[in-house]
Amino acid sequence: MRERARILVLNTTLYGEKSLIVHCISDLWGRRSFITSRGGKTSAGLFSPMNILDCEVTPNTKSDLWRLHSPALRHPLMSIRSSIPKTSISLFMSEVLYRTVREPVADDSGLFNWCEQSVLTLDALESDYSNFHLVFLLGLAAALGFRPTAESMAPYAGENFLLLKEFLTTDTAGAMLISLSGSRRADLCRCILKYLEHHTESRIEVKSLDVLHELFA
Repeated sequence: MRERARILVLNTTLYGEKSLIVHCISDLWGRRSFITSRGGKTSAGLFSPMNILDCEVTPNTKSDLWRLHSPALRHPLMSIRSSIPKTSISLFMSEVLYRTVREPVADDSGLFNWCEQSVLTLDALESDYSNFHLVFLLGLAAALGFRPTAESMAPYAGENFLLLKEFLTTDTAGAMLISLSGSRRADLCRCILKYLEHHTESRIEVKSLDVLHELFA
């Protein structure tokens, strides 16, 4: 029996000539991968990283790879898709999520809803979003249950401790206005990634990181 679900696309893998494996976070099952048909009426752009889709899923007790049907874009994300800096941030977000959220366990929608709201926030911002990926990383740590504090992140902060503390005690709007040089922003990003690596016991290699730092230097 098919079930209605929402998914957040992280990335995709070609499978044979007519199929696509979609790696994602779902509102019902947390991190999962689904297989779907490609081509025909289904646009390849539908499965761009960080797209949020409504779909139907056929669970399969004999396989971890369930079938995905009737995918439809839930939000157009026009601002993200028309802006190179925002597209780069969204790629960074998808890579980090892909490497930190790995278990296909049931989700109470908390993580999915937080991710969806993060994407919509990025899409809505008109300016002053060069610090967004830093706010995203700290929010992700909290969404995963680590509850970062200045003290718990101190071993990874080095000379960025006071700056990191400022981010942790400032709301999203205020954090966007914190003035940073490109090198300081890059250093702070690496500090938070090290914190996430330790707590998720994963190696977070993000290819889009260098591009992101060049754009917001």
